[in-house]
Amino acid sequence: QVQLAESGGGSVQTGGSFRLSCVASGNTARRNCMGWFRQAPGKAREAVAVVDGDGSPRYGDSMKGRFTISRDNAKNILNLQMNNLQPEDTAVYYCATRRGGPLCLPEAGMFNYWGQGAQVTVSS
Repeated sequence: QVQLAESGGGSVQTGGSFRLSCVASGNTARRNCMGWFRQAPGKAREAVAVVDGDGSPRYGDSMKGRFTISRDNAKNILNLQMNNLQPEDTAVYYCATRRGGPLCLPEAGMFNYWGQGAQVTVSS
């Protein structure tokens, strides 16, 4: 089993920034694909960004530019830097990891383990 714990969520005004972090523990493989996804009320879960074991990122549609994903393999930590936040970025942000091969794509169905989520609220 793998446990994922997000931190760093909260409330911010339009234009503000947040840095989310996710610590992986348990039976982890440090070079697994990891990613951030988000889900707003009444909407489907969507990919923000994923990063493979070598640190190469892939971003979801319209996510590149304001969001930056990074990882520290030695510490099993995944980060998401979010800048110039807008009200439409309000959502629960989930950390996820995938075990089962090198493929690493921003598709929620590929991921096996999920964190509990961190609420990010952006007010206008």
